[in-house]
Amino acid sequence: MSLVAKKAGVAAGTIYHYFDSKDALILELYTYTTNLVLEAMLRDNREDMDYKDQFFSRWISRCKFYIANPDALFFIEQFVNSPYHSQCTQEQNECFQNEVVQFIDRGIETGVLRKMDRRLMGIMIHSNILIAAKIHLAGKVTLGETEMQQLALMAWDSVRQNH
Repeated sequence: MSLVAKKAGVAAGTIYHYFDSKDALILELYTYTTNLVLEAMLRDNREDMDYKDQFFSRWISRCKFYIANPDALFFIEQFVNSPYHSQCTQEQNECFQNEVVQFIDRGIETGVLRKMDRRLMGIMIHSNILIAAKIHLAGKVTLGETEMQQLALMAWDSVRQNH
């Protein structure tokens, strides 16, 4: 906490004025970070876009966010694999997840997406965004607009309903 206080330019006691404990600060940071991801994912999304365009917009926006904010990417990844994740309130967990699940459900209900377990579909989509961003950040491949479009297309082809 002293390092956090030093980085924030405040006394350690000031942090405890706003947060009961280190745990409360970490949980709040998780909520804040997932809200940033959600905001970035929806920034270019418009209701007048068809479902496929919304899918691409969400996929690419999220990947770009993680590339531009690697600390957020690595924090979220570390957080969900830590004991802190089980301490999240239902509200903290549902904010981001509800948006993703509702989007997938709408795709399944309208026949645009395959009828499959939405949790598994969410895992597949989310994991390929994370891996793409991490590989880019590691310098193993450069993801420009063309490469992101291709990756989003591969994700799309894996979940869309074949007509």
